[in-house]
Amino acid sequence: MPSVNDQEDSKVPAGLPPLIDTHVHIFPSSIFSSIRKWFDENAWHIRYQMTSSQIFEFLLSRGIKHIIALQYAHKAGISKQLNKYMAGKCREYNHRITGMATVFPGENDAEYILQKAFDSGLGGLKLHAHVQCFDMNAEYMNSLYECCQINKKPIVMHVGREPKSTAYSCDPYQLCSAERLEHILIDFPNLKICVPHLGFDEISAYREMIEKYDNLWLDTTMAITDYFPIEEKIALSHYRSERIMYGSDFPNIPYAWDREIKVLQTAEIDREALEHISYKNAVDFFSLNLPSL
Repeated sequence: MPSVNDQEDSKVPAGLPPLIDTHVHIFPSSIFSSIRKWFDENAWHIRYQMTSSQIFEFLLSRGIKHIIALQYAHKAGISKQLNKYMAGKCREYNHRITGMATVFPGENDAEYILQKAFDSGLGGLKLHAHVQCFDMNAEYMNSLYECCQINKKPIVMHVGREPKSTAYSCDPYQLCSAERLEHILIDFPNLKICVPHLGFDEISAYREMIEKYDNLWLDTTMAITDYFPIEEKIALSHYRSERIMYGSDFPNIPYAWDREIKVLQTAEIDREALEHISYKNAVDFFSLNLPSL
């Protein structure tokens, strides 16, 4: 897909509520290099080629108040290393970053690895079905869901079917669907789950599900920027605003860092809904204890 040379501003626009970016990726440099190569070959050119520390400095200096940092283990055996890396980065930035843990579903001692990550201070679990090729309804997933539920930690779980790529080693359309997620929402009613990208491509199904289930959230990441060819026009005013969170996918984006923020700024929603999407829902979902916003 194309890169977009759109204009970027140096600050969050004046007049917006405080912004928490709930979808920011960080990785050790070697993994980041591999990810950028993969994107160049199979998706789009990543506009912002930065280290993890540069990512944090970039967003915080431009007015983002708090960052939820995400990572995912693309193979077994690296989760401990990634969780240690994430915990270290969070300590560097004190209360300004909340880091999410990773495990590779089905790997040996996955529940133990996850528990140790929570004990180190990480704030939840990030999973990506397209990359990790897990079946969200498989029995081996239950111990991860139970660990999160017992520890009162949320899951950010990319189980929407898009954006799809033939470069993945599995077919997201075989693994992912709103219907399959619904079983988890019912079986684990105290487990908070966020599905990124508004559940792209099952936009309508996920919009209906957040009305039905209080343990489901969605994030806006890349879905409201008019980048993907989404047939349905997305109007945030049609959503349950208490269950939508702002997220950018920074730095793995092909356009300006503030493109999505400008969409929020002009969205036809009232101030209360805007505040929920901008920061209040993130505080609720991630159980954030922030000194001030």
